[in-house]
Amino acid sequence: MIYGAMKFSIGGSLKLAFRPWVEGLENIPATGPAILASNHLSFSDSFFLPAVLDRKVTFIAKAEYFTSPGVKGKLTAAFFKGVGQLPVDRSGARGAGEAAIKSGIEVLERGELFGIYPEGTRSPDGRLYRGKPGGLARVALATGAPVIPVAMIDTEKVQPPGKVMPKMIRPGIRIGKPLDFSRYHGMEGDRFILRSVTDEVMYEIMKLSGQEYVDIYATAAKRQIADAAKKKAEAEKAEKAEKAEKAEKAEKAEKAEKTGVAAKIRKGQGTTGTGA
Repeated sequence: MIYGAMKFSIGGSLKLAFRPWVEGLENIPATGPAILASNHLSFSDSFFLPAVLDRKVTFIAKAEYFTSPGVKGKLTAAFFKGVGQLPVDRSGARGAGEAAIKSGIEVLERGELFGIYPEGTRSPDGRLYRGKPGGLARVALATGAPVIPVAMIDTEKVQPPGKVMPKMIRPGIRIGKPLDFSRYHGMEGDRFILRSVTDEVMYEIMKLSGQEYVDIYATAAKRQIADAAKKKAEAEKAEKAEKAEKAEKAEKAEKAEKTGVAAKIRKGQGTTGTGA
C-alpha cells in the first residue's frame, strides 16, 4: 500500500515533470520473477525506471539511508522503503555482496522484479564499465529468473553529481529482450561462468545505451580519476607556490635595487655638499 502511494505520487510527478521516454516495455513480463540489469548513470535511475513500469521493482540501497538519526533520517528511511528499496550494509565488501544476493533471491522467490546495477556503482564519466560477476550472475543462476537488460539514457544530465536542483531534461529508458541463462543453473560456483554471464549482459546493455565500454571496474576508474585530480591539484598548488616565490624574490630584488639607487643618490648628494 505504501509502495502504491509512493509510486503514484513520485512516479506520477516524475513522468509529468520530465516526460521520460521508454522503449521495450513489452519485454517486461506481466507476472513472475525477472531481474532488471541496468547501467547506472544517476541517483535518480532507481526512481525513473520504476516510474515507467506497472509492476513493483525492488532495488538495493545502502543501509545508511535507513538508519540516519533525527526527523530527516526517519523521513528518508520511510521514503526509500516506500519506493521499494532494500537496505544493505556495505561496511564490508564481501558481506555487502552476500547480503545483496540473499535479498535479490528473496525478492525473486516472491515472484517479483529485482533491479540491480552490475557495475556496482554509478559511472564517473558517463561510460559503461565492466560488470561485477558476483551479484547479478549468482542471483540469476540461483533462481533461474530471466535477466532483462536496461539502458538508462541521459539521467546523469537531469541531476549531475553535486547539483541540488535538477535540470528539466527528458531522459530515456530502453528495455531489451529477456536473456535466459537456465543452461547454467546450479553453476553459480564457477567463476568463469559468472564472468561469461555478466559480460553477456553488459554487452546487451552497451548495445541498448550506445555507451563507450571500458573494460575496468567503475570503482577502479573512480580511484584513477580521484588520483588524477589529486595530482593535478598538487601540481597547481606547487606551480602557484613557485610563482609566489618568484614574485617574492622579484619584489625583494626590486626593493634592494631601489634601496641601492637611493643610497647612491644620498651619497652623491653628500659628496656634492662637502665639495661646495
